[in-house]
Amino acid sequence: MTVRRMGFGLVASAFAALASPAQAATEIQWWHALTGANNDVVVKLAEEFNASQSDYKVVPVYKGSYPDTMNAGIAAFRAGTAPHILQVFEVGTATMMAATGAIKPVYKLMQESGEKFDPSAYLPAITGYYSTSKGEMLSFPFNSSSMVMWINKDALKKAGIADIPKTWPEVFEDAKKLHAAGFATCGFSTAWVTWANIEQLSAWHNLPLATKANGLDGFDTELKFNGPAQIKHLETLVELQKDKTYDYSGRTNNAEGRFTSGECPIFLTSSAFFGQVRANAKFDWTNAPMPYYPDVAGAPQNSIIGGASLWVMGGKKPDEYKGVAKFLAFLSDTDRQVAIHKASGYLPITKAAYAKAKELGFYKDAPYLETPLQELTNKEPTENSRGLRLGNMVQLRDVWAEEIEAALAGKKSAKDALDTAVQRGNQMLRQFERTVSR
Repeated sequence: MTVRRMGFGLVASAFAALASPAQAATEIQWWHALTGANNDVVVKLAEEFNASQSDYKVVPVYKGSYPDTMNAGIAAFRAGTAPHILQVFEVGTATMMAATGAIKPVYKLMQESGEKFDPSAYLPAITGYYSTSKGEMLSFPFNSSSMVMWINKDALKKAGIADIPKTWPEVFEDAKKLHAAGFATCGFSTAWVTWANIEQLSAWHNLPLATKANGLDGFDTELKFNGPAQIKHLETLVELQKDKTYDYSGRTNNAEGRFTSGECPIFLTSSAFFGQVRANAKFDWTNAPMPYYPDVAGAPQNSIIGGASLWVMGGKKPDEYKGVAKFLAFLSDTDRQVAIHKASGYLPITKAAYAKAKELGFYKDAPYLETPLQELTNKEPTENSRGLRLGNMVQLRDVWAEEIEAALAGKKSAKDALDTAVQRGNQMLRQFERTVSR
């Protein structure tokens, strides 16, 4: 760049004038894992916060998938270059807690900053996942969802099914009718096989997944999901798999398109599937709460969340933390939470935002967006349904899925599969516990 002849003082003054706004605003780095329309929501939130004041500037940066983003954040902390805010999926909670010194708990951040913060204002079924047993919030819930049952209403009509099933026995019977009515490759299915058939199944029936409140009360937890109800459920799936009344759809959500294509008329997956259903399903659709076994006392209980939360990273300056606290308070605003809910389909995180969405009549036209909220708030969470906090959760899910797949393939009984899943998982948990206690 060539500078024309001017007095040095004038040039310096000109550049100083240009630079001063950027220098005045303290930058807050926000690393996240959201793409498409949800990335647009993230960008808009940052822009709105930046426009609302001049002291801080939030800079959102996409860092890849959920595991990639978490790993990048931890590696950056070790290198001394961590962002201020890191979005981490819910199953990464134990890993983040175990990263000593890498995080600053949200409840401490808000206390020290003096920002208005009332933990009781947030939906307990959401915050419980990210809080200590004393209710101290460790991370800030951001994009929360739960598992629901997506329904092809046209398919049910074709099969002569008048009502949406409420219980698992009704799902099994309706799936047989759908199979006979032409849905030969899939009467029903689920995405996220362990989330659906171990994690959510256990919470929805108030059954322990593991000791110590599913790990929320300590890393010395032991898996317990090989009980009679869980074994019976897998035994039924194995039997129905034989003629594809039930058909396996994988460990993640890659096969969700089996619902929107019309192949699988009953499909359990995340409520965050809403956007894809709205865009791609060419039939009359809705969703409903997860089915339950009526012979299990107290069922249904409440569901547990999916999605992600925002972790505040350690080692930052007090002024930077003040900016992060202001941003989290900004995100908690009731009208803003309602807007995020409408734009993304993710759940409002505060009681006031949920109440306002209802007051505005939002669910009259979109009742399917309230289903996960009804599940999460169905009953007060118990030790079995507050959530789960298990180390190496991504790897644990792979082990559990391997065993379920072996049962579905007829290589071992449902009981042997779940017993082995528990045994292998407990070995991994002990390895994680040793790592944490070093």
